[in-house]
Amino acid sequence: MLSKNRAFVVLLIAVMGSVGVAWAGNKKIMSTRAARVLAERAIVESVYGLKIRSSEEVVDMIAASFVGKTESKTSADIQGIKIDEVVYDAEKDIAQATASISLDEITNIDGQVLSLKGKIFKRVAFATSTPANAGPIKALRAAELDGYKNLVKTVVGFTLESQTTVENYMLSSDVVKVKVMATTYLADLVDYGWDEEGNAFVKFRVNVKDIEELLGATIPGAGEFVEVEGHGASVDDFSEAKKQVAAEAPPASGEPNKQM
Repeated sequence: MLSKNRAFVVLLIAVMGSVGVAWAGNKKIMSTRAARVLAERAIVESVYGLKIRSSEEVVDMIAASFVGKTESKTSADIQGIKIDEVVYDAEKDIAQATASISLDEITNIDGQVLSLKGKIFKRVAFATSTPANAGPIKALRAAELDGYKNLVKTVVGFTLESQTTVENYMLSSDVVKVKVMATTYLADLVDYGWDEEGNAFVKFRVNVKDIEELLGATIPGAGEFVEVEGHGASVDDFSEAKKQVAAEAPPASGEPNKQM
């Protein structure tokens, strides 16, 4: 009878022989686990809801002056989320997880009791352990937040502040600010993807009847559904455009032109 140590060595040799020279690492495990967590977060945001705070500003009608910022926050105790599928691309080190949940009732982020009547919510999330491959994944998350923001602007509304000054019949300054601060929930993700440049898009849809019952008010001009689209970028080439505008701007009064 083999000793325990010898038996272990024999088993180890057998395992090594079965996998050849390839060694299993933890990259796949980490990427797939991260994708599962992100898919669970997506379900919570869709059903339970999230708080959105966003601001946008355009100065003097120049796109390069545009500043947009959106933040989100959610927290929930939730049960019943299922991971339906996990797919891993070993070559690109990208994991995809699909999560779903079916609930009869839930208390949302605003403390309202929602009757979901067994409706099924399904969301997909991606993750990677390789930073160089994260661009499109980050773009998709940016698109999600942009979509949530647009959903709030359409359903709840927003605050717009504008100030324009004209001197000697010429526009001297023009500032537009848009602010959003609200919660959103029950958003269905109906489509998502990327273009050839890696920029992402998402499409969210909410049932108008469900939202109007929660708000206790009608949504002007809405049909059966409200559908919005969000966008996110993989590369920040906008910063380069802003630098170029700053470099071409005339010097302030009293300052020498450095380009001369």
